Amino acid sequence: MSYKNFPMVSKVVFGRGSFNQLGDILSPKRLNVKAPFIFIVDDVFQGNSWITSRIPLAYEDKIYYISADEEPKTSQVDKLVEEIILNYKALPSGIIGIGGGTIMDLAKAVSIMLTNKGESKDYQGWDLVKKPAIYHVGIPTISGTGAEVSRTTVLTGPERKLGINSDYTPFDQVVLDPELTKDVPKNQWFYTGMDCYIHCIESLNGTFLNAFSKSYGEKAYELCVELFLDNNLTEEEAQDKLMMASWHGGMSIAYSQVGVAHAMSYGLGYLLGTKHGIGNCIVFNQLEEFYPEGVALFKKMKDKHNIDLPQGICANLSDKEFDIMIDVALSLEPLWENALGKHWKKTMTRDKLKELYLKM
Repeated sequence: MSYKNFPMVSKVVFGRGSFNQLGDILSPKRLNVKAPFIFIVDDVFQGNSWITSRIPLAYEDKIYYISADEEPKTSQVDKLVEEIILNYKALPSGIIGIGGGTIMDLAKAVSIMLTNKGESKDYQGWDLVKKPAIYHVGIPTISGTGAEVSRTTVLTGPERKLGINSDYTPFDQVVLDPELTKDVPKNQWFYTGMDCYIHCIESLNGTFLNAFSKSYGEKAYELCVELFLDNNLTEEEAQDKLMMASWHGGMSIAYSQVGVAHAMSYGLGYLLGTKHGIGNCIVFNQLEEFYPEGVALFKKMKDKHNIDLPQGICANLSDKEFDIMIDVALSLEPLWENALGKHWKKTMTRDKLKELYLKM
C-alpha cells in the first residue's frame, strides 16, 4: 500500500487584525528590489482604504484588481502571467491573493504558471505540475471555500472546469484575519458557508474516508451546524468560527475527495457560468438520494436564513447543452469514485445525470 505524501500550508497566522502584519511577513521574502510582490485583489476592495491602505507596497510592487463576478479561467491566468513576465525584469518575489476562492485560485495558478512552461490548461488534472511555484500567500476575505488550504486551483478551461491539483499548489503562507469578512453580503455568506458544509458531507460520506479526513470533516461539520442553526454566537465569534470551519473543511478533502454535488456543480459552472457556492447549493438541494441526512439539514439551514435558490436554471437547455454539462461532470472520476465506489459508472449513467440536472 502506498500512501500519498501531501503538502500542507507551511505557515499560517490567525487572529483579528493579523492583516496588519503582512509587511513584516513579506519583507524577508523579497528577493531584490527588481523582484516585485504582485497583489491580486478582489476589485470589490478598490477604493476601500480600510483594506488597501494596509497593503504594504514598495519598489515595483503592483496591485491587480480583479473582478470575482466570474470564476477564474485558464485564459485569464495565462494573460496575467504574460503581463507580469513582460512588465518586469525579474520573476516576482511572490504572489499574494486577497479575496475569496476565485481570487485565491487565481493567485495559486499564476504562481504555478510563472515557473512552468506552456498554458495553464495543460496542467488541469492531477499531479501534472513539474516545477515548484513561486512564493504565494493566501488572504481570504470570505470563509467557506477552503481555497486557502487546498492543493487545487479550480479553473474553467476551453474543454472543462477542473483544478490544477498538485503538491506545488498550496500556499506557502496564509493570513487568517476574521475581521476581513465583516462586509460579506448575507446570500454570499450563506452560499460560501454551504460550500464548506457540503465539503464535509461529501468527505464524511465518501469511500475514500480515513481517520485523518474524518477528524477535520467532523470538526468543520460541527462548526457549520453551530453557525447556521444556533443563535448563540456574537458576530465576531461567528466570523472566527466560520474561518476555522473553512480551514477544516478544506483539510478534510486532503486524504478524501468531494462528491456528487461538486462534480455536478462543475458542469453548471462550465456551461452556465454558475458560481461555485451557489452552484453547489442548487445541486445539493436535489441530492436526497445520495446524502439524505445532509440535504435535510441543508434545507433546514436554508429556511432558517430565508435563502431562496434560483429555480429552473436548466429548464430551457438543449440536448447538446445537457451533454456538455454531463461530459464535464463525468470527467471528474475521483469525485464519483469517492461518492459511489469503484463501480460508480453502473449507478451514475448519462440518463441519471440528465434526470438530476432537469430538477434544477
